Amino acid sequence: MSIDAASLRASSAAAQPRGRGGRSTLASIGLHGALSAASLIAVFPVFWVVVVSFKPDAKAIEATPSLFNDSSLDNYTDVLTGAKGSFLAWFGNSVLIAALTTVLGVLLAATTAYALSRFRFPGRHWLLLSFLVVQMFPFAVLIVPLYNILLTLGLQGSALGLVLVYCSTAIPFCTFMLKGYFDGIPADIDEAGRVDGLSPLGVFWRLVLPLARPGLAVTGFYSFIVAWSEVAFASAFLSAADESKTLAVGLQVFVQQNRAEWGHLAAASVLVAIPAVIVFYAVQRFLVSGLAAGSVKG
Repeated sequence: MSIDAASLRASSAAAQPRGRGGRSTLASIGLHGALSAASLIAVFPVFWVVVVSFKPDAKAIEATPSLFNDSSLDNYTDVLTGAKGSFLAWFGNSVLIAALTTVLGVLLAATTAYALSRFRFPGRHWLLLSFLVVQMFPFAVLIVPLYNILLTLGLQGSALGLVLVYCSTAIPFCTFMLKGYFDGIPADIDEAGRVDGLSPLGVFWRLVLPLARPGLAVTGFYSFIVAWSEVAFASAFLSAADESKTLAVGLQVFVQQNRAEWGHLAAASVLVAIPAVIVFYAVQRFLVSGLAAGSVKG
């Protein structure tokens, strides 16, 4: 009895060991190896910054500094005690600006996105288009017009002026994300709330917002990162006084034209990253679902 070639290929393929997802063992090994290599490449610069943060400035620029020799906490002590820069003042400024930007940006974006999702009014599509167009412009080209606006309003050099600038750049993206999420919440919930006697604001605050927590987490995290790590706007719109700087701007004092304190810069960079990591882990369980929902509905 003869066996055709197709049957032989099918039986040979069935005999090959398979990993998860129907991949062969060899393919799984190659995939995991590539992912491991990519992870090491991504993590190594962060690891090296942490290593350098424990080294004296003179040792930090060596081609192959040792991991444990000459390591100490002196850089962290100098940064935190104010011997090198006004780190605690910068930290307070950054926390204040980032918190105000997050709260104000999410609040304005949520109300705008809810109106765009639930109501039909003249100019609605043009408003959405304007948000999209704003995202296409490099933020650097906005420095001069924004500077003139803040100067006219008397807010140039103040933390409030910088918060408004950050909100103007974060709100368009946050509005698009939240609109997509609100579109996925059934409008029947709004109707049920109004039947129960809730006002439109009550429906929004008590029914819709609790259901939109993943979307709010995404936009809140984005607004926080925009305000926490941005440099160009903070350099242009804040006072030049050392105590008025944010962390991202203050780090520049460690690298100047005639000297570079790499060990202290690395230590300050590690301290700056800690709040962002904490915020990320606080909202990470919402990020995937919020990003997915906001990107596919609209």
